[in-house]
Amino acid sequence: MTAGRQGSLDPDGYTALPVGAFLDALAARTPAPAGGSAAALVLAQAAALCAKSARLSERQLPARRAAELTSEAEHIRRSAASLIDEDPRAYANVLKARRSRNQQPEDPAAAAARLATALSAAADVPLRLIELAVPVSAIAATLAADGNQALRGDALAAGLLAQAAARAAACLVRINLTGAPGDARLARVGALLARMDEHLP
Repeated sequence: MTAGRQGSLDPDGYTALPVGAFLDALAARTPAPAGGSAAALVLAQAAALCAKSARLSERQLPARRAAELTSEAEHIRRSAASLIDEDPRAYANVLKARRSRNQQPEDPAAAAARLATALSAAADVPLRLIELAVPVSAIAATLAADGNQALRGDALAAGLLAQAAARAAACLVRINLTGAPGDARLARVGALLARMDEHLP
C-alpha cells in the first residue's frame, strides 16, 4: 500500500505503511501526512514504550498493577495511532474550504464561515492527542520511579516523547484556532500541558 501522489489517504491508511514509506510520505510535496500525523506517531511510540516497560516490570510492581499499566498504555497506543490517519482527514476539509473560498469570491462571508468551521473541527484532533499524552506521561513517570530500573531509560524516553508530541499538537490547536481567540479549547490546552509538566523528572 502506498500513499497517493496528491497526498490522498489510501483505504488502509498511513498506519499500514512501512516506516520508510511513511517517512517518504511525510517528506513528499503533498499536504498530508504532516505535523499532526507525525505527532500522533510519536505519541503512539511513547505509549508502546510504556507498554514494554510495564510488561517487563512484573517483578517490581504488583502483577495486577503491571497489567493495568500495560492495558492502559496499549489502549492509548491504539488511540494515538488512529490519529495518524484522522488528522489528514480533518485537514482535507480545511483544504476543501480554502479552495471553495477562492473559487466563490461572490460570497466571502459564507466561505469564511465554512473555513472557520473546518479549522475548528481540525483543532479537535491535536487536542485529542494532548488529552492522550497526559496519561502517557503519568504512566511513564510511574514506571521510571517504580518499575524495572533496567528500562528506566525507556520510561523516561516515553515521558519526553509524550511531552514533545503534546507540545507539537498544542501548536497545531493554537494555529487552527487563531481566528477564535476566545475558544475554551485554548485554555484547556494550557491546563493539559501544565499537568504533563508535573510528571516530568
